[in-house]
Amino acid sequence: MAKDVEVGGEFQAKDYHDPPPAPLVDGEELTKWSFYRAVIAEFIATLLFLYITVLTVIGYKSQVDPDKGSDECGGVGILGIAWAFGGMIFILVYCTAGISGGHINPAVTFGLFLARKVSLVRAIFYMAAQCLGAICGCGLVKAFQKSYYNKYGGGANSLADGYSTGTGLAAEIIGTFVLVYTVFSATDPKRNARDSHIPVLAPLPIGFAVFMVHLATIPITGTGINPARSFGAAVIYNQDKPWDDHWIFWVGPFIGAAIAAIYHQFILRAAAVKALGSFRSSSAM
Repeated sequence: MAKDVEVGGEFQAKDYHDPPPAPLVDGEELTKWSFYRAVIAEFIATLLFLYITVLTVIGYKSQVDPDKGSDECGGVGILGIAWAFGGMIFILVYCTAGISGGHINPAVTFGLFLARKVSLVRAIFYMAAQCLGAICGCGLVKAFQKSYYNKYGGGANSLADGYSTGTGLAAEIIGTFVLVYTVFSATDPKRNARDSHIPVLAPLPIGFAVFMVHLATIPITGTGINPARSFGAAVIYNQDKPWDDHWIFWVGPFIGAAIAAIYHQFILRAAAVKALGSFRSSSAM
């Protein structure tokens, strides 16, 4: 049994075991209530995430609207918007991590699938729930504030004027890499065993990663790094510009998530070296 041991006033790291890889297709999951409970949790979490964050974006644009005689330096600003996104991720990951893993993002789900942390069945259901939740979250914002929603862009992601497609794509790739790399690091069983005596919540660095990436990329793409977030806003706002740029907010995050998964699993955790060593050991017997 893994446990902490204090020797000479110092904590010794507890034992840890990597969980076995998730099966590629696990049909048995479909017979368990815990699976559907996790899918519902992803739907509700993504709905709440989009509702609060899109309201924040629209509220800020309303507060600085020159047509209303507003102060251009008023409102929450980019810093406040970044805090809204990062803070909501912290809250929602904390609330749902024990139920669904707290993905709330198809790119995170995709990265964890590539690392064999979730099955293909679970990944597909999670992504569908996240996209549906995002649509419903944006739909609620529009239902409550339709005129503001349409006037101030509906929180939809698009490439800002003056930036090339390549720049926008790179921003999404790197931003999502930062997020998914943080997810892998914060949930690494080896880190949890080593730092088990330190009461640090895994959602905290994940929320901070979202916050920092938003500070850097809001001026470029409005910050996607979450295909469900971009998709829900594009569906409800439904204007040409967000749809024209929409592919960036799927391709970029998925590439970034894949790079993060490969980097963490095969370089930092040396999964390929371990597998090769195990193969050589079994062949020598």
